[in-house]
Amino acid sequence: MSTAIKRRGKRALVIGAGLGGLAAAMRLSVRGYDVEVVERLDTPGGRASVIRDSGYVFDCGPTVITAPFLLEELWQLAGLDFHQDVDLRPVTPFYRVYFDDGQHFDYEGDTDRMREQIAALHPPDAAGYDAFLEASRRIFDIGFTKLAHAPFHRASRMLRIVPSMIRLRSHESVYGLVSRYVKHPKTRQVLSFHPLLVGGNPFSTTSVYSLIAHLERKWGVHFAMGGTGAIVSALVDRLRERGVRFRFDTTVRKIAVENRRVTGLELEDGQRLPADVVVSNADAAWTIRHLLAPADRPSWTDRRVEKSRYSMSLFVWYFGTRRQYPNLPHHSIVLGPRYRGLLRDIFNKKVLAEDFSLYLHRPTATDPSLAPAGSDAFYVLSPVPHLDAGIDWRRAAEPYRQRIQAHLERTLMPGLSQSIEVSHTLDPQGFRDNLLSYKGAAFSFEPVLRQSAYFRPHNRFGDVQGLYLVGAGTHPGAGVPGVLSSARVLDEVVPDPSPVHAAVPNTLAGAVG
Repeated sequence: MSTAIKRRGKRALVIGAGLGGLAAAMRLSVRGYDVEVVERLDTPGGRASVIRDSGYVFDCGPTVITAPFLLEELWQLAGLDFHQDVDLRPVTPFYRVYFDDGQHFDYEGDTDRMREQIAALHPPDAAGYDAFLEASRRIFDIGFTKLAHAPFHRASRMLRIVPSMIRLRSHESVYGLVSRYVKHPKTRQVLSFHPLLVGGNPFSTTSVYSLIAHLERKWGVHFAMGGTGAIVSALVDRLRERGVRFRFDTTVRKIAVENRRVTGLELEDGQRLPADVVVSNADAAWTIRHLLAPADRPSWTDRRVEKSRYSMSLFVWYFGTRRQYPNLPHHSIVLGPRYRGLLRDIFNKKVLAEDFSLYLHRPTATDPSLAPAGSDAFYVLSPVPHLDAGIDWRRAAEPYRQRIQAHLERTLMPGLSQSIEVSHTLDPQGFRDNLLSYKGAAFSFEPVLRQSAYFRPHNRFGDVQGLYLVGAGTHPGAGVPGVLSSARVLDEVVPDPSPVHAAVPNTLAGAVG
């Protein structure tokens, strides 16, 4: 086991112990900064925190691990082996998609099996699927390999990629791109739902996000034994070994700025922490609107923050059953009777519809230790409008949970109501109050073209020298790969703490090639 590293010199403070903040802490520590992480919750993880109840273990947020090389690299930077700390297991199928008529489709990495299922729905779409995969690969080669880890704090960087974005038809939506290649409505749904996993509407999210199809095929879909919380726990342990300090149950009141340069943090109890560098892994919009004085962010007025487009929120129900449901795979997408209409209700009309689509997560399909013997752990989430909808979730939450329970019992989980042993929920108000998500949006800024790359909050916050942003609300976006990549960008924009510490070399070219 490595010993704690003693440092003197420049100090970096990280707001938030989510995956983005922990990844940033590791990168800054490796480069020689004296790092401290300040977290308002009593445990690390942020959206990736954990609920433990009566022998059940529930990941609160992300459960799908793709692009594992981004985690492997964090450990490698510190001379460690990620796979000695975390046991990643491939998940097959990636997702089982259940349609409202009872039919299902196994979305997986086997091209032949995918073609067979697509051809069974509409034979000409099999060739269209091959063409879609090629389009996804081309988008990946630009959108992920060349852009995801590049800083976009200068307009010139954006201008250089405009020709590529035009060639790739980035103005088109994910659903629009998919529809050019396949015609059957079910196949279009199967190939276009991915933006919902990162807070986007398939009908408005830029087609750049079609790269997810290639990303999943390239590296697979994985689950960490012990849950995503096991990754968080291992990373915290390794950071502590390096001398990184943590303050839990500590709320930041404001980011202190003098003469357009960050000077540290002011805590809710009035204590001041000095720093040369501040990295915020708090929600990007919340950081801008509530942790910075208006005079310190002229580029981001209150009106600009308010009028930006935000992702949907989520209603999440975590529950354990005293029986098992072995016919359910690890990841299920349960589609409702409407697709476009439901998404219009959520993103545009901002109403709580009578119908819903669900993501059902059964981690005990892969790791039975996450529930007592003979039991199963689940969480099910439903995309819902963010708080601009004006829904009183104190009244709406339990009836909505009951509707989801009744639907699952009627379709996939017979006897569910008599089997529930533990139950917890998270709603948009909880995202706002507990996770400080602006408007209760689960994924911060919506990933439309006009809020991507240069048009997203920059990783190097231009109005304040020494302030940096990581996480779902900044470039490149939400999802575990996006959040980890946002921390990767810091290597390009945060100056070295002293001439002694060389910049971390860019090792990603070989990893993603």
